[in-house]
Amino acid sequence: MPELARRQYDRRQYRINYYNTTYTNSASVKVVHEPVRVRHTVNTKKVARNNLIHRIISVAFVSLLGFTVLPYGFNRVTKLMFNPTPYKEVRADYYKLLFPTSNYLSNHWFLGQRSLEGAETKKPLMDVPVEGKELTGLESQLKNLAALYPSIHPSIYVWDYQNGNFADINANEIFPTASIIKLPVLVELFRSLERNDLTIYDEMPLTEYYRTEGSGSLQFKAANSRYSIDTLARMMITESDNSATNMLISKLGAMPQVNSAIRDWGLKNTYIQTWLPDLGGTNHSTARDMAEILYNIDNPKFLSTSSREKIFDYMGHVHNNRLIAAGLPAGAEFLHKTGDIGKMLGDAGIVYAPNGKKYIVVIFAHRPHNSPLGKEFIVKASEIIYNNMVY
Repeated sequence: MPELARRQYDRRQYRINYYNTTYTNSASVKVVHEPVRVRHTVNTKKVARNNLIHRIISVAFVSLLGFTVLPYGFNRVTKLMFNPTPYKEVRADYYKLLFPTSNYLSNHWFLGQRSLEGAETKKPLMDVPVEGKELTGLESQLKNLAALYPSIHPSIYVWDYQNGNFADINANEIFPTASIIKLPVLVELFRSLERNDLTIYDEMPLTEYYRTEGSGSLQFKAANSRYSIDTLARMMITESDNSATNMLISKLGAMPQVNSAIRDWGLKNTYIQTWLPDLGGTNHSTARDMAEILYNIDNPKFLSTSSREKIFDYMGHVHNNRLIAAGLPAGAEFLHKTGDIGKMLGDAGIVYAPNGKKYIVVIFAHRPHNSPLGKEFIVKASEIIYNNMVY
């Protein structure tokens, strides 16, 4: 037999012999039974409790590491490796880099840091006017009027004190407020007076820091002349004085404190982010929010009777009577505050008719820059609203 064939034959025979030997003898293998091991039950509650304790300790340790060791190591080692600087005394404010609007849009202050909080909706300090029937007929008339002024975009809210009936035209849309933002400033001022944070007889000097252009006569007064809180509040409302407004906002703790108060009242869309005059229209609100402020001036749980009387005294002597007031007949009384910037014209107040009828009306009109059509629209809308609410 050739050598190669002989080798293949030997290998095949080896595999056959190994197979027969292995599986033939397997039947004679004895099975050895090992003793049964008894399982001990584990106290799962104890294990779960131990795991919880371990997790708490781990979280605490990681938190301590993250808030202390890692920032220290980053500032002293890692940051210097990638960004070495010879000016070690110059430090970047990373919070302002992450939150660039915090200085002017914040409404809360905690541990030296400003932040933005939402409105208090569960237990707001203000009451919401209870709405009755929607005045669809009045809304249709106002929409027809707006159709005649295509360049005017209005926001209107009307509410009847007698039955809660209301009209709503874009009342939840956010609009620039112009000087109407002085209403929440006035309300927070009197709430501060009631908390004894200040008195109405306190005085403030007119410095160049507060002097500003726009409406009001205070801008022309002598430097460092002193004015009482009462005088400043009256000028803020009757003359719409911007310098007086800035002085009072500062007295209340600046814009974040006023915004924080507004959130506590429960208002979501009203905020101040610019000192007066706000020619760019960055201070915002809605017609519904302003109506809610007006409603709560008369709320004894929100403001005292003496505060209400003082506020209504200011609002009853507003110099500008060319908007909603111009659409009211003789004998009707109007307590209000106006607002006027290039792109927005508005008025908000409470109408007292000679027959005892009483209703809240807020009208914002977004217009082409300084267009007289805005005033024309508001006057005609006021006439329509009065005729529907009183007659």
